[in-house]
Amino acid sequence: MKPDLNNDYNERLKNSVFYPLYHTTKAYYVFILVLLAVMAWGGYNYITQLRFGLTVTGLNDTTFWGLYIVNFVFFIGISYAGTLVSAVLRVTGASWRTPITRMAEVIAIVGIMIGGLMPLIDVGRPDRILNIFIFGRLLSPLVWDIISIITYFIACLIYLYLPLIPDLALMRDSLGKGASPIRRKFYTFMAAGWRNTLEQKKWLEKGMRTMAVIIIPIAIFVHTVVSYIFSITLRPGWNSTIYGPYFVIGAIFSGTAAILIVMVIFRKIFKLEEFITEKHFKNLSYLLITLLLSYAYFTFTEYLTIGYKAELAEKELLNQLLQGDSAVWFWSFVIGGLIIPAFFIVFRKMRIIPRVVTASVFIFVAMWIKRFVIVISTLQTPQIPIESVIYKPTLVEISITLAALAGFVLLVALFAKIFPIISIWEVSEEHKERSSPGHAPIEDKPQRSGQSEREDN
Repeated sequence: MKPDLNNDYNERLKNSVFYPLYHTTKAYYVFILVLLAVMAWGGYNYITQLRFGLTVTGLNDTTFWGLYIVNFVFFIGISYAGTLVSAVLRVTGASWRTPITRMAEVIAIVGIMIGGLMPLIDVGRPDRILNIFIFGRLLSPLVWDIISIITYFIACLIYLYLPLIPDLALMRDSLGKGASPIRRKFYTFMAAGWRNTLEQKKWLEKGMRTMAVIIIPIAIFVHTVVSYIFSITLRPGWNSTIYGPYFVIGAIFSGTAAILIVMVIFRKIFKLEEFITEKHFKNLSYLLITLLLSYAYFTFTEYLTIGYKAELAEKELLNQLLQGDSAVWFWSFVIGGLIIPAFFIVFRKMRIIPRVVTASVFIFVAMWIKRFVIVISTLQTPQIPIESVIYKPTLVEISITLAALAGFVLLVALFAKIFPIISIWEVSEEHKERSSPGHAPIEDKPQRSGQSEREDN
């Protein structure tokens, strides 16, 4: 009698994903404490900003937006990519997506939570933020932003929750007698009475497909609206008709890099090598290089049109970027975000995972720098013949920025301790389909290190 390979695989999958939920190391507690300390320091600096006003920042009469708005565009972009990558893969029926979609969806939720806080921090009087809701005009791009982000956040929550239901029910049913009553009640409530019946599965699949179709245009609309804050303003560099698609491509680009970084971290720490394989990094690397080339094209087009027209203010902006005060930031983006990552992705002598993840780290940092260039360089380009004041972020702004990054990491880490970071039921069903007659035989064991890379080469 042959052993049931599907049952063996499912048992390994369940044990691997559930283990970090019930076993916490000292290193995890130390890591969480470090993140909380960084956030506490950022909170202290924000209180300082509330006490003394925006004079404690580097903002001035000309540079009225700084790191906070840079962070806003950056985190919203990461959020957008997480949702879009997951939704597109689900709609197109890419079966290999199943181990990574939940990570992408979590990045989407956490990114919009952190990014959405940035404009509130940027407001000198946060108590007056209600005036936007009370007196806001629908002709204002700021109002469009608020409406689209709230809508997007609600859609992302639903899109994340629906595929979680079967796994929450599995956790509910797997709790032993010694489990905490609070944990038991929590998973029972969140599982929403799931019993894995055919009728429930039918409605769940329908709901997931519907949300995947709906959330794609919502995500595109959100980051396009974010670009409108800049592109419909008569400022050098911002007054551009390509900013909508430019921002959308940039968001997917940086977000895909973030997904790859999160994937390799969870793969290593949670020992998920059998389920998050080199194949997933290889497939996402194709998307990454496509996005890199697309973003390089948009970047070239943007600055070519500025330089060719040689309009006075835009010519000054281009000079600042190429050889002036913003040159270090601009060339750091070009070299670190386009040239070096392209080398690592295309250069095939290294193993796939180290080179793709290295490229992703460069892209992640460089795309934040690009947002800095977009926001700060334009504002520092004078529109009238006056001496521009160079914007220099203060310790307050830097501390709050680091706290935002720490908050992003903390929320992802906490999610992974409460919910399965991989969709167990989807991975199990995908494996069952691949193992069924009519499909090519699969190797149920994890690949040896470097095996897939040697086959690629």
